[in-house]
Amino acid sequence: MEFGICFKGFMEPGRMKAVVRQAEDAGFTYCWFYDSHILWRESFVSMAMCMEHTENMKFGPCVTNPNTRDWSHAASLFGSLAKQSNGRFEIGVGRGDSAVRVMGKKPAPLARMEEFIHAVKALVRGEEVQYGECPAPVKFPWTEEYDLPAWVAAYGPKALSSAGRVGDGLILQIAEPTIVKWLADQAIKAGREAGRDMSDYKVMCAAPALTGELNDSIEKVKWFPAMVGNHVADIVERYGSDTDQVPSSLTSYIKNRKGYDYSKHGQSDNPYLDFITEDIVKSFCVLGTVEEHVEKLKVLEKSGMTQFNIYLDSGGEEKTIADYAEKIIPTFN
Repeated sequence: MEFGICFKGFMEPGRMKAVVRQAEDAGFTYCWFYDSHILWRESFVSMAMCMEHTENMKFGPCVTNPNTRDWSHAASLFGSLAKQSNGRFEIGVGRGDSAVRVMGKKPAPLARMEEFIHAVKALVRGEEVQYGECPAPVKFPWTEEYDLPAWVAAYGPKALSSAGRVGDGLILQIAEPTIVKWLADQAIKAGREAGRDMSDYKVMCAAPALTGELNDSIEKVKWFPAMVGNHVADIVERYGSDTDQVPSSLTSYIKNRKGYDYSKHGQSDNPYLDFITEDIVKSFCVLGTVEEHVEKLKVLEKSGMTQFNIYLDSGGEEKTIADYAEKIIPTFN
């Protein structure tokens, strides 16, 4: 199993460089970044900076989307970062959440997301691509035929199908083992039905992780289930609250949800956190003693998780990395 960290984009550059070096030395192999360019600083600038201060760690957006990233510019950016890092670049892709909703826009249709993935992967490989209204195929003369891995963020049945059919991995913003297994199984099934070899398919669980006193930790990460609730609300709106196409444990917790403030996206001072219970926080995140972290991560691994990606935005980031370095990551090596 692999371990990753994820920056939200508000950490000062000097500290970010130190944290990413600490994480690589600790055994973390991935460094992801939120890609919401209005709420936080431009993520790809920070990625390029952090690449220069690491040797082996892989980087990527978690997640980008086809509505705020023009396909040709995105592919050029991805190919450039792959070359600059000697192949240490991957992408997470979704329909778009805070990056578009904070502007009052809607997420992209799944067909557009799939088209985006196919196009940017092909361009980075050095192939010609006919896309949209361009009068002639486009091709980069400088690419080095890099095979760009693309992870797909998904919860709903159609998005999970996309993840299995076109993705190299699945991103799940949740650390609840039974839900993880259910969702991962759906994506893998879709990939197999499409004729793909899914034996090396990857499944990421992205969630906050804090070691220490439980009550204090719960208050610091209440923002996370509320953030997940945005995606679940979309599913309920489309399929209804009694659908059998997603686990009831995923849809039932938003019953009393009243709204969401995208200007406070992913922050503990978001005014719409009242529906989040202590049990939901403990279920969705990884909290408690080091031993409790190890126990839950082993259950998640059995449920199909291949990478645990820690959202570093709840305080005590250096301590979390140190605890994982000393007491948790060695357990999985």
